[in-house]
Amino acid sequence: METHVHLPSSKPFLAPVAGYKPAGQVLGRIGSLEVRLAATRSEVEAAQALRYRVFVEEMGARLPEEAMAQKRDFDSIDRYCDHLLVLDTALTGDTEEQIVGTYRLLRQEVAARHDGFYSQSEFDVTDLTGRNSGKRFLELGRSCVLSTYRTRRTLEALWQGNWAYALGHGIDVMFGCASFPGNKPHAHALALSFLNNTASANAEWQVKAIAGRGLSIDMMPVEAINPRAALAAMPPLVKGYLRVGALVSEEAVVDPAFGTTDVLVILPVKQINGRYINHYGADASRFAA
Repeated sequence: METHVHLPSSKPFLAPVAGYKPAGQVLGRIGSLEVRLAATRSEVEAAQALRYRVFVEEMGARLPEEAMAQKRDFDSIDRYCDHLLVLDTALTGDTEEQIVGTYRLLRQEVAARHDGFYSQSEFDVTDLTGRNSGKRFLELGRSCVLSTYRTRRTLEALWQGNWAYALGHGIDVMFGCASFPGNKPHAHALALSFLNNTASANAEWQVKAIAGRGLSIDMMPVEAINPRAALAAMPPLVKGYLRVGALVSEEAVVDPAFGTTDVLVILPVKQINGRYINHYGADASRFAA
């Protein structure tokens, strides 16, 4: 991971896109949960601290020395992303103390002006976007939620934010790495093989791992796969992507720093399950602020 670029604390932390000002923009509310974009550096750093709690303290990831010392998960890509936050407004304290979930959002045009997509370190995303040059891509990354908030309601708030953001920016395709715990892919042979047989990306959306890093997720014969057991063995986020209608890469990549086995998830907006479009509203209006 790359070195963090420090920003002047007096300025809002905004993606450098003319005319787009996320400060104060609330994308949805569900009960006491509010979903919006981070508007200041301190809010971004609070999201990074939450990521540290989940990825390092809970999951055992090893980050660069500076990140470990500051107890924040950060890299240079953070500086040009938008950071989606879920806040529990029922909690006392400052806004930073109310953050219970986060996603990192990176639009294609922003990535192109800087250092590219994060997923490119594992998968050949450049080939994927190049073959679909008429479409606008949005990378979803660094998804995490505090353990006590891993509920359907929090997940709904995150996806309300993603959906509203995607609609607001005319996004055609959402994608990003989804992780299985541990650095031994064959420990997830059942779940990975099920994904390969039920959600493998077709030629239009297929993407290869970076040369030398990929491992086929076709690990078991179809007749040996128990669908119910496979779904039970999946991380909730992966299962959620699958239900929405996402496709997955045919290869997995081990991330040694985070100690995970990653697949690339591709979600063309036109292929999102209609049930979810109806749930959130075609214009993201159901949970609108």
